[in-house]
Amino acid sequence: MKVVINDSKSGNTFQRELEPAKKPQLMGKKITDIIEGSLVGLPGYELKITGGSDSDGAPMRFDVPSTRRLNIVISKGPGVRHLKRGTKLKKRVTGNAISDRTAQLNTKIEKYGEKPLADLGFVPKPKEAKVKPEAAKA
Repeated sequence: MKVVINDSKSGNTFQRELEPAKKPQLMGKKITDIIEGSLVGLPGYELKITGGSDSDGAPMRFDVPSTRRLNIVISKGPGVRHLKRGTKLKKRVTGNAISDRTAQLNTKIEKYGEKPLADLGFVPKPKEAKVKPEAAKA
């Protein structure tokens, strides 16, 4: 399972692979629950679960209580983009609890530890300069 960690102070996001031996510690946790950062290499930190997706890419919804997949009719929220006002969409989503099918877990840092992120090996990737293609002159 991949764990995506958002640092709201710096605006950086980091991704770490969770060891298979630590995965059972997360089973049954729900969106908005707090987990220990030591699971992903952040001792002393606390992480809040904000979402995720399963192995098929179906997003986790905070308002669907369970670990199963459902087809629901929704108009906004996770899994929905750019709908006209009044339009609803039938969408396959997964519940708000972590299961063995969860492939990605989104978290944000709630409580910072003693050591800074850079000392723990969480260094942001350098941003690449965007190159605009030259406009063709006629």
